[in-house]
Amino acid sequence: MKRFAIGMLLAAGMAAVFVFVGITRTSEYRRLVEAGDTALDQDDTFLAIEAFSGAIALRGDSMLAHLKRGQTYQRRGDLEAARRDLTRANALDPAATRPLEVLGDVSFGLGRHEDAALHYAGYVALDDQTPRVLYKLALAHHSAGRAALAIPLLRQVIELAPEMPEAHYLLGLALRDQDRQDEAIDALRQAVALSPGFTTAREALGALLGVAGHPNDRIEQLEALAALDPNTSQRDVDLGLAYAGVDRTDMAVLSLGRASEEHPEEAHVYAALGRVWLDIARTTDDRTALTKSIGALQSIPQATASSEALTLLARALLLAGELEEAVVLLELATVRYPLDPSAFAELADLVEQAGDLPRARQLLVAHDTLTAHVPGARRLARVR
Repeated sequence: MKRFAIGMLLAAGMAAVFVFVGITRTSEYRRLVEAGDTALDQDDTFLAIEAFSGAIALRGDSMLAHLKRGQTYQRRGDLEAARRDLTRANALDPAATRPLEVLGDVSFGLGRHEDAALHYAGYVALDDQTPRVLYKLALAHHSAGRAALAIPLLRQVIELAPEMPEAHYLLGLALRDQDRQDEAIDALRQAVALSPGFTTAREALGALLGVAGHPNDRIEQLEALAALDPNTSQRDVDLGLAYAGVDRTDMAVLSLGRASEEHPEEAHVYAALGRVWLDIARTTDDRTALTKSIGALQSIPQATASSEALTLLARALLLAGELEEAVVLLELATVRYPLDPSAFAELADLVEQAGDLPRARQLLVAHDTLTAHVPGARRLARVR
């Protein structure tokens, strides 16, 4: 009887020890998780990882600790380490949506768009009413070249969150990629209506309006972009050239002239201004316009002038009767990278006129090689 009593006391003591150890481990686990959270609040990712690693050492089956450490690795930019922890978190609790979403984010960050789509799809299978994740799934499909799969998802996002401009923007891109131009334009218009400062959407809308044959509507978007981003010379250049494209040359000169005053160091502004003055000179036989074109283009140092700028100046000089100097500039344009293919065609004409037919054909072949992947480009070597 006494032995039995002693045995019971020992068993009770051991049980108490196990309970105490379990409580202590649980308490320490919680303390480490809280310490990791506190470190993250202070933007100390190294200390946070140490804390979460300690929590995992105590409870290797903790989805939460693996998730938090994975998110911390993601925050630090170590995406492969993040992916390993998040994969483990997902395996520990397949019904948890958060690991799936973050796994998708990490995979997307690694450029693994198809993997990202699989993870987001796993989330959507558990919860198909979260616009944020539906949008991410659509974005992953679109980035993987599957615009057709993105479109119905984006329609669903817009039904759930109609005020989300990013969803309308991505829908516009997906519809554009499916050659559904009118629908794409409508979607992009809705994106900029919801967010007037959404410059990326305005850029896409302007480009699509130009392709669709609505140059004046495109100009409206370029004017808005120039107003939204007044310190970027490229905005004025794009707007000025668009004005010139619809024969509003006075507005083109005004826009580009203002840009040249505000950005006197920007060579591409003078190249655009020279192009517009040259087009005026060719169209109206205006010698004053030709002089202004040459002046704008010669203001660009020849040592740093682009192939395009050199070619434009050569054309202007040819119009002014300066043949020899034009040839010198075109020779330089054909070796200045990035190359302007038209320089080769222009020089080929002059070389052919001089009687060097083999060299002319060589230049035309070079032109055709440079424009091989340009839609609608003529193959000049074939027609000579």
